[in-house]
Amino acid sequence: MGFVSTVLSFFGFGIGLSVGILVGYFLFIYFQPSDVKDLKIRPLVEEDTQSLDRMLPEIPLWVKNPDYDRIDWLNKFLEVMWPYLDKAICRTAKQIADPIIAENTAKYKIDSVEFESFTLGSLPPTFQGMKVYITEEKELIMEPSLKWAGNPNVIVVAKAYGLRLTVQVLDLQIFAAPRITLKPLVPSFPCFAKIYVSLMEKPHVDFGLKLLGADLMAVPGLYRFVQETIKKQVANMYLWPKNLEVPVLDVSKASKKPVGILHVKVVRANKLRKKDLLGKSDPYVKLRLSDDKLPSKKTSVKRSNLNPEWNEEFNFVIKDPENQLLELNVYDWEQVGKHEKMGMNVIRLNELTPDETKTLTLDLLKNVDEDVQNDKFRGQMVVEATYKPFREDEMKDSENSDEVEKAPDGTPSGGGLLYVIVHEGQDLEGKHHTNPYVRLTFRGEEKKTKHIKKNRDPRWEEEFQFLCKEPPVNEKMQVEVVSRAPSIGIHSKESLGYVTISLADVVHNKRTNETYHLIDSKNGRIHVELQWRTS
Repeated sequence: MGFVSTVLSFFGFGIGLSVGILVGYFLFIYFQPSDVKDLKIRPLVEEDTQSLDRMLPEIPLWVKNPDYDRIDWLNKFLEVMWPYLDKAICRTAKQIADPIIAENTAKYKIDSVEFESFTLGSLPPTFQGMKVYITEEKELIMEPSLKWAGNPNVIVVAKAYGLRLTVQVLDLQIFAAPRITLKPLVPSFPCFAKIYVSLMEKPHVDFGLKLLGADLMAVPGLYRFVQETIKKQVANMYLWPKNLEVPVLDVSKASKKPVGILHVKVVRANKLRKKDLLGKSDPYVKLRLSDDKLPSKKTSVKRSNLNPEWNEEFNFVIKDPENQLLELNVYDWEQVGKHEKMGMNVIRLNELTPDETKTLTLDLLKNVDEDVQNDKFRGQMVVEATYKPFREDEMKDSENSDEVEKAPDGTPSGGGLLYVIVHEGQDLEGKHHTNPYVRLTFRGEEKKTKHIKKNRDPRWEEEFQFLCKEPPVNEKMQVEVVSRAPSIGIHSKESLGYVTISLADVVHNKRTNETYHLIDSKNGRIHVELQWRTS
């Protein structure tokens, strides 16, 4: 029987295999339906919204919205730096929380509150895209799309009345669309003075919460209550237009804005040395503020006089009274050739008592260094100096960017300070070269920015001030862009265009911030901000 069963099994397997192959051939190959079409490949742009959602459950924002930029580089940066950022953020959070905890533990008679564990986990947040706004103001506005499904582990242990309470936060999820504004932009690192953060919509926040090891979020109704409470509280504090302000730099120091005015009266000089071969000397004084790009100011020339009296007054806008110096140089005027220096000295602003006039008798030196030649007598100069700082309320930045600061005390009664900020030029083009700088002309006084080599879209961000005894209602300022001639070449400097700005609007509105089309230029434009500050 065993042999017969084996033979029958063998024949049964062979017959079954043969029949299976034959049936399969006819079903799947011989009788293949002719209406079957080849698979068509269609681009994603032709798919409807439902099809895309089905094929791609989570589409990055930069794909759906062209206003958002792809920032994979930032996500890669966070991925590499996250172990270090995790420790730094947790350490900073502890430092901020410790004094708050210490204050409240004593208030509520709690023995101690400590972090048993504090880590944000191994999963960094992800930015789905970022939108950047360009404005005419000194600011940078960014709107990133943030998603974070993290695995933090924060364990807080509280001890009170002999009891030990443990609270654990874990499995955190945050979906948010913040607006981050960096302003004002300043020429000191990190190049912005404050960070403003606000939320453009209510965030989604989800997390696990354990009390004494029990999952509180499993309590019926508590999960939804916590979700709505967090959304409501966060929205009340930070939903746009409300924001969180984070100061980074002192605005007045970072932007080097005026903090006061120095009044200087050059009274006289005594016992100057004779410089001319025939006759005496023709002295005059040049006054210059250190760390100031403005041209030096000069007294009149006193002919053939070794004991000249000037009694001439000058005003200087001060930005850094702790470090700035006023340099006074006495020269002998020459009709032909270089004017010969007779001596110099400096006034340190930090040695002046604010709002107090100080009469100084300065010995003329060869230089301010410790030079043996300074022991040689060159004469003396008598100067009166008064430093008038701004009041505290004048130094505060206004929350409204359109509000203009006041001029300092000492500004002429009925007058003010005309403040000019040359921001940038656009599409400038010279015939032979383009090394642009800006020349401002107002009431016969001329001021210039630095020149930038070979640049059709230069950015200067330079500030100038003009003290006015009366409002310039019926006056104009000429702003001319000039290309500086190269040091090697046959071509001279050339004008790239100009614009004449009426100051009536500035006086009336206190501030203008416009981009002007340049006259005598094909497409050139210049961005200039004007402010009129009164006391």
